[in-house]
Amino acid sequence: MFSSFIQVFALLCGTAFLLAGSGLHGLLLPLRGGSEGFALGSLGLLGTAWAGGFIAGCLLAPRLVRRVGHVRAFGFFASSAAIIALLTGLFIDQTVWIVLRAFTGFAMAGAFMVIESWLNERATNETRGQIFGLYMMVNYGAVMSGQLIVVAGDVHTASLFMVTGIFLCMALIPTAISTAISPKPLSEVQLDLKVLYKNSPVSFVSCILIGIANGAWGTLGAVFGAASGIDTTTIALMVSFTILAGALTQIPVGRFSDRTDRRFVLAGVAGASSMVGLAIFLIAPTSAIVILIMTALYGALTYALYPVAVAHANDFAASENFVEISGGLLLLYGFGTMIGPLLAAVAMQYLWPSALFAVTALAHISITVYAIIRSRQRPAPSTEEKDNFQSLPSQRAATPEGLRLVPRADGEQD
Repeated sequence: MFSSFIQVFALLCGTAFLLAGSGLHGLLLPLRGGSEGFALGSLGLLGTAWAGGFIAGCLLAPRLVRRVGHVRAFGFFASSAAIIALLTGLFIDQTVWIVLRAFTGFAMAGAFMVIESWLNERATNETRGQIFGLYMMVNYGAVMSGQLIVVAGDVHTASLFMVTGIFLCMALIPTAISTAISPKPLSEVQLDLKVLYKNSPVSFVSCILIGIANGAWGTLGAVFGAASGIDTTTIALMVSFTILAGALTQIPVGRFSDRTDRRFVLAGVAGASSMVGLAIFLIAPTSAIVILIMTALYGALTYALYPVAVAHANDFAASENFVEISGGLLLLYGFGTMIGPLLAAVAMQYLWPSALFAVTALAHISITVYAIIRSRQRPAPSTEEKDNFQSLPSQRAATPEGLRLVPRADGEQD
């Protein structure tokens, strides 16, 4: 048992390096691009390109892994991501960055799928819940740590791009020296829109809209902060606080949804998030303290939505279909993250920087309205028929292989 956890610990270290590098790079690009005078549309396309590449990676990476094996494939993905990060520091050009960002998304999806499949191989029925809990902690902790590294560097130089490359290269070490047997081949993701919608219309629509809101904020939140006049340190704290706040509220919101109609919880939390977003849009705060408080409240609400939407879909799905349903919803969420940055960039360009939150507010109020409408057309499952809520990463690091770590994937309920 102890040796099993030691091997998992090594893999989690690799995941932490990947997430730290990804978090640092994702925050660094909009900050440097904004300081270089890149157009808002181009900054929005950075998020769209990343999301498109990530979705392509989820769909195509399993084929590459089957051809060359897990270790070689992971070496390809991680080293490619490191090279691309260094190239973005070498070529400061918005068009080059957009193209490279798509390749980064593809490489990161493949790297995460390999590590997550390895974690699944090491997990047993007895340890799956603990490994999943550790994985969630690594997800949130590593992303925030990577983002906070921005504080220690200068976004106007190449140093932070080099640090990103170092982190991504360090992710190679645990798998390179691991003696663990390579896991089973990755499963290809199937996206059946008709089945997904029939299973849960609310989850289908909500995941797209949540992706729009989260993609807009995740890509252009730093640009909003810079345009509002706060410094780099405060921007790093702002984006990290939203993630932390969302991590802290997922469990209480989810547990409450276990005891009532999840559509009412979705409607209520999305409605509250839309009110916070609308307030930020109208007030357009410039005080660092006010921005930190309001965005943390926004994160506490908006990052609790995605796992509730997935849980609602799985209330109507058979246990053996958990990964298929959740993986399909993850891809819908990814499609939403492609749309959100573009909409937000247009709104910010023609209105003012806080118009980012007008886009998120519109997406969230749409969830509220649709969830209420659907609650009148289909009865909610009873409490006994529901599956227990599981916290899920609301960041882009999640892949279909990561969903197999969830205890529900093996039919466990606790």
